[in-house]
Amino acid sequence: MILIADSGSSKTDWRGIDQKGNVTQFRGVGFNPYYQSPEEMATELSDEFLLNLKEEVLSIYYYGAGCSSDINKKSVSQALQHIFRKANIMVDHDLLAAARATCGHEAGIACILGTGSNSCDYDGHDINNSRPSPGFVLGDEGGGSYVGKKFLQDFIHDEMPGNIRQETMNYFNLDIQSIQENVYKKPFPGRYLASFCRFITEHVSDPYCYMLYYNAFRDFFKKHVMKYPHFEKKKVSFVGSVAYYNSDILRKAANDFGISVNLILESPIAGLTLYHKNEK
Repeated sequence: MILIADSGSSKTDWRGIDQKGNVTQFRGVGFNPYYQSPEEMATELSDEFLLNLKEEVLSIYYYGAGCSSDINKKSVSQALQHIFRKANIMVDHDLLAAARATCGHEAGIACILGTGSNSCDYDGHDINNSRPSPGFVLGDEGGGSYVGKKFLQDFIHDEMPGNIRQETMNYFNLDIQSIQENVYKKPFPGRYLASFCRFITEHVSDPYCYMLYYNAFRDFFKKHVMKYPHFEKKKVSFVGSVAYYNSDILRKAANDFGISVNLILESPIAGLTLYHKNEK
């Protein structure tokens, strides 16, 4: 059996493909080797679905957030090897997952707009160029943590419309102390910041919420897509919940820069399943 994983900071989508081509699926918790040790990840991997497959799995293709460096790839590989002792394991960046899922074997620019953000220039087989992605403090333009951070800044400084501020207080029971505790003391602050995007999307008919996304997407295009050579001639595709659930705004921002948007997928797992099924 082949096991495929697409893992972000918030969730992991798993697909198993047996020798007959039958597919099983499961959604579990997210992983990020920047914040978790191999031991912590191995503990999280001890899920009934995965444990039931551990003797059958011979190959694992794991694509994950934070898996761009060799040391982080090794950490994830060690965690997986703890459960799947017989398996050959490939660990790579979630950017490669986005590229393979949306572009297949064709060239294009592949982007991630989920909790965080990232992008790459893909030649149809490998990533040949990418932009820096320094995380929610210094980057993540267009991603959920970026939008959520701006939203909370406006809340703290009383710079959002009164009706949205009141609904925010009713919905979240927010105060500055709880915001600071979640951002500075608790684990996964980026995930916390991105958690406000559901509320913002539900209120996107309000001009303030619309412009939060529109401006964030414009920042993403300027910092990422427009830095690639001949970007205006290439198809640009996206994966991630922020892109998927706000696709109309994303396409509008792209069109304003003369950028052609191709696919927008909520998750790359279906495309990855097709990619590896065809590779067998």
